[in-house]
Amino acid sequence: MGFASKIVSMTPPPPNRRRSKMPPPGETGQEALYLRSLSDRQVIVTIKLRDGETVRGWIEYFDDSMLRLTRENQPNLFIYKNQIRTISEAGRRRTPRYENNGAGSGREAAS
Repeated sequence: MGFASKIVSMTPPPPNRRRSKMPPPGETGQEALYLRSLSDRQVIVTIKLRDGETVRGWIEYFDDSMLRLTRENQPNLFIYKNQIRTISEAGRRRTPRYENNGAGSGREAAS
């Protein structure tokens, strides 16, 4: 008796709409903004490379594929971005070599 009143569907349930959602974009534009911020503020950063080497300096220049790491008393480095594992801030700002202190351009006329 109870068997005839129960109908079981053998078709699978409709696919979940959330599964068909597109993955996030590979590029969000945030990388360039962050690197620009580090460069403008001349923040000392530590860069860990894919081979395990760690280098330290400040980012003077960057483009789509590489960046220039400027270091004190050591050669500057051009590093391909695909060789970088992590970039972390060292927590302090670079001290400029030549501070102006509001004294002018240094080209005052001699009297």
